[in-house]
Amino acid sequence: MKIIDLRSDTVTMPSPAMREAMFNAELGDDQYDEDPTVNRLQERAAQLMGKEAALFVASGTMGNLVSLLAHCERGEQVIAGGGCHIFNWEQSSASTLGGISMRTIPNQSDGTLKLEEIESAVNPLDIHCAKTKLICLENTWNGKPISSDYMQAVRQIAHKHGLRIHLDGARLFNASVALQVPEAELVEAADSVQFCLSKGLAAPVGSIVCGDESFILRAKRMRKGVGGAMRQAGVLAAAGLVALDTMRERLQEDHITAKSLASGLESFGCFKVSADDTRTNIVFFDTASDTVSRQELVAVLKAAGVLVSVAPPFGIRAVTHYGITDADIEEVLERVKSVVGTMRIPCAARC
Repeated sequence: MKIIDLRSDTVTMPSPAMREAMFNAELGDDQYDEDPTVNRLQERAAQLMGKEAALFVASGTMGNLVSLLAHCERGEQVIAGGGCHIFNWEQSSASTLGGISMRTIPNQSDGTLKLEEIESAVNPLDIHCAKTKLICLENTWNGKPISSDYMQAVRQIAHKHGLRIHLDGARLFNASVALQVPEAELVEAADSVQFCLSKGLAAPVGSIVCGDESFILRAKRMRKGVGGAMRQAGVLAAAGLVALDTMRERLQEDHITAKSLASGLESFGCFKVSADDTRTNIVFFDTASDTVSRQELVAVLKAAGVLVSVAPPFGIRAVTHYGITDADIEEVLERVKSVVGTMRIPCAARC
């Protein structure tokens, strides 16, 4: 039985073109800025984002961490969404390693933060308060793309209070494809952005941080401090270059397969799921019956060869990606239908 892995778009394997580029990569020592492949990747990324410079890092978590450390001094404060990845899924590393205070406000259902709540969260210039320094946003947020108009509105607040903006753009390219807006336009309002090469773009390792030259110099220093010294990293950067050149437009395929999956699950009548809410490559669904838990359904699907994950508070998460075909989605729906019948989950449709 073929295992169909929808746990995340991080499970992708590099394309044949990536493997060939990695094998043939021209290498040097990145600590001396002498790896030509890394340098080309950084230049290409900066150009795509419309920023002065870029830095290749090992992961999105590292990219966000070095960005916050570069922006903030110990004791300063960051405003972020209570549902954001930086706050929930990165071990509070900015706080534990950088002494940075996190002030959280609720994410709305579309992933944005209310503008009035951002402004209310800015501390007064008072010796009793931590100095607010940075606003963190995320795009996409649980598959929801954030518009450039919203980013510009936040930029006005940041400018008014002398703050900077960091964008966790782990799946920024999915947002660009969904909104049909160039990446540079989506990040124009941000002072820095981190995006992943190893998710939808399917490179095996790595993320990129972009910003102005002085920021990138600080970020590189912070990368070294958290153990991110890079040597002959061109063997990885080569795959990243191929990813940027060949995988961005392909993301539309993942959005189509995600929509097909959501529509199929919705048609069964036994899941809480909305195809209309599926904007990119992430599908959330839940059991409509109290008799079956999320964990139970995930376990039974695993036994049927379909890997998904529990993502509180949204439900069960399935992520489409490079390597998942229309035929795979049809097979997933068949296996789900079989599982539903076995578990006797009440359905409006005939399962």
